[in-house]
Amino acid sequence: MSYSHGRFVWYELMTSDTEAAQKFYRAVLGGEAGDVEMSDLSYTRFTADQEVTGNIAQSDRALQPRPGWIGYVAVDDLNKCIESVIQAGGSIRRAPNDIHEAGRFAVVSDPQGGTVALFHRGSTSQAQRKTSPSVWHELHVADREAAFAFYAGLFAWERGEALDMGQMGIYQVFQKDHDMLGGMMTKPENVPDPFWLYYFNVAAIKSAMAMVSQGGGKILNGPHQVPGGSWIVQCLDPQGGLFALVETK
Repeated sequence: MSYSHGRFVWYELMTSDTEAAQKFYRAVLGGEAGDVEMSDLSYTRFTADQEVTGNIAQSDRALQPRPGWIGYVAVDDLNKCIESVIQAGGSIRRAPNDIHEAGRFAVVSDPQGGTVALFHRGSTSQAQRKTSPSVWHELHVADREAAFAFYAGLFAWERGEALDMGQMGIYQVFQKDHDMLGGMMTKPENVPDPFWLYYFNVAAIKSAMAMVSQGGGKILNGPHQVPGGSWIVQCLDPQGGLFALVETK
């Protein structure tokens, strides 16, 4: 995975109990975690497959009222991208901020309320990164077509296959440079707000599900086999953060 414009490059879990979340995800995803101190910044950095891929931080209720994951998308020009967000009817949830020499980021919402972070790498960031443990990015939203238009304008995402999911409607795959990144679909009517769901790669879905339950999490949906042969399951962590797992073939 590179830092090219429009690619997901980082994931942040905002949670009410960082110590418990660290223990839970280390067991489920098989990674490692350790505390990091950088002047006024304190967080837990999460590593999977020997690759630093995200962090776990105390919830900022003004930014995200409930525990959950936020995906960071690489952009070539942060200020220009923020202007595009505003012009397209989105909003700025967190103003641009430096992460020391690692880069600069901002958190934005699409016009329907889906939240992502924008990231422009600094001089100390790696030029290239290995494949991240989140292999699929899924947006559940009231107006799928409007959402796709917004993100396509922002990140130059392209339409992939449109899958007919029956009563669940159309599942629109989106991609970048012909690489599939995720999908967009209509959220259930009883879900008030749109949300991004991140699918993390695991070696064995049944073993990972057992660790979710043993760690105090919940299995919400699945396991289901999806086109291509992979198995997926959707879950809640003990603090109420939504995430999903995928066993790839």
